[in-house]
Amino acid sequence: GRVGAAGNSNYWEDLRKQARQLENELDLKLVSFSKLCTSYSHNNSREGRRDSSDTTPLLNGSSQDHMFETMAVEIEQLLAKLTGVNDKMAEYSSTAGVTSINAALMHTLQRHRDILQDYTHEFNKTKANFQAVREREDLLGSVRKDIESYKSGSGVNNRRTELFLKEHEHLRSSDRLIEETISIAMATKENMTSQRGMMKSIQSRVNTLANRFPALNSLIQRINLRKRRDSLILGAVVGICTILMLLYAFH
Repeated sequence: GRVGAAGNSNYWEDLRKQARQLENELDLKLVSFSKLCTSYSHNNSREGRRDSSDTTPLLNGSSQDHMFETMAVEIEQLLAKLTGVNDKMAEYSSTAGVTSINAALMHTLQRHRDILQDYTHEFNKTKANFQAVREREDLLGSVRKDIESYKSGSGVNNRRTELFLKEHEHLRSSDRLIEETISIAMATKENMTSQRGMMKSIQSRVNTLANRFPALNSLIQRINLRKRRDSLILGAVVGICTILMLLYAFH
């Protein structure tokens, strides 16, 4: 019995060692795989920006494509091996001879399954991203080839196309300027309308105050009449004094 238990324990430890080794290999492979996909995307982006004259093909990463396929196959093989090891660990943990330590085994098995699931998800995601970038670059490459063939077809048509494009750009600029002018005019109109409303409100308040205080209006009118009368009296006195002084001076 002890020999059997020791043998089973050695078998379990051997499976765990295989699982850890495969996980380490997968981790390194996935890092390299991700870097390859990132460099592929960046290289093609820089190449597209540098190729402003459309004279070179967009895709020249055939070696990267081959490396991608090779690494994808290697990772798939490692995932398959790790899946097989996990299946063996699950089969071992379910045997009757290890019932007493089944909980610990199941915990370890679940941890390895989670790692396998994470690696599988990461691989599928990176592979899908790479394929999407490659399909996009293929499409852009075909479009650029069509543009090159069109440009090389006729110099006159090419010149006309450039003129049409420039004219179209001028029209778009004019449209933008007109829209900006209209926006400024609308804002000015709204501002003037707001000011007119404020002036009407102030006038209405003044009229309201005048209607509420009629006595104040009459008092102001009386004050104005008295000031006018005092001015007339003062003017008459000054005039009489002036006449008297003139008469006295000449006599």
